[in-house]
Amino acid sequence: MLPSPQAAKAESMKLQLQIQMNEALYLRNPESSELGKNILKHSVQLIHKAGFEAFTFKKLAEDIGTTEAGIYRYFENKHKLLVYLAAWYWGWVEYQISYQTNNIEDPAVKLKRVIQLLASAVEDDEETSYINESLLHQIIIAEGSKAYLTKLVEADNKQQFFKPYKELCAAIGNIILECNPKYKYPRSLASTIIEMAHFQTFFMHYLPSLTDFGKTKKQSEIIAYLNDLVFHSLKKK
Repeated sequence: MLPSPQAAKAESMKLQLQIQMNEALYLRNPESSELGKNILKHSVQLIHKAGFEAFTFKKLAEDIGTTEAGIYRYFENKHKLLVYLAAWYWGWVEYQISYQTNNIEDPAVKLKRVIQLLASAVEDDEETSYINESLLHQIIIAEGSKAYLTKLVEADNKQQFFKPYKELCAAIGNIILECNPKYKYPRSLASTIIEMAHFQTFFMHYLPSLTDFGKTKKQSEIIAYLNDLVFHSLKKK
C-alpha cells in the first residue's frame, strides 16, 4: 500500500533535515569537518555545564583535545558561537513545527501543537549526533537572550544573524492568522509564546515565586497557561 501524499511529504521532510546557517557567523563551516562538529558538540556540553560567562575557547580546546588556535579558525569569538548555536536551534525548532503540524488541518489544533512543542522538554535528536538538542534547549532557556541583548544587536541584525528566529516567529504568526485573520498582533503574540515558554520554565525551576507552577513544576501547566493566554487573546474583538 502506497503512503498518503501527506505522509510521503512528511517523510521527505524528515530525510531532508538540513539547517542553512548564515556564513557570516563563522570563519569556517563547523559542519564541514570532524573538528568543527566537535566544537559544536563540546561547546553545548560546556555551556550547559558551566554557563556562558565561564565558557572560554581555552576550556573548549582542552575538552576537545585540540588547540585554542584551531577553534579560532572556525569562530571569531564566543559571542558568534553562541549566536550560531541559537540560530541553529531556531532553525531546528521551525523544522520540527513544520514536520509535526504537516498533517493538521484545523488551525486551532495546529497552534495548540505549536505551543506544546515550544513549552515541552526537548529530547535529543539522533539525526544530529554532533548537537544535543536537549542540552541546547536548556541553554536557550537560560542563555539564549544573551545572543541579542548586547550592544552588538544592531550590527548583528544588519548581518541577519537573527533571521532564523524571525522566520520562526513569522511561521507561528501565520498560524495565528489562520485562527483569526483579523488579529492585529500575530508576530508579537508569536514571540510572546516563545519567550513566555522559556521564561516560565526558567522561573518555575529557579524563581518559583514569579510563577504559579513553582510547587508542581509541571510543564503541562505552562502549556495550559499559554493556551489560555493565546486563545483568550484571539477571541477578543
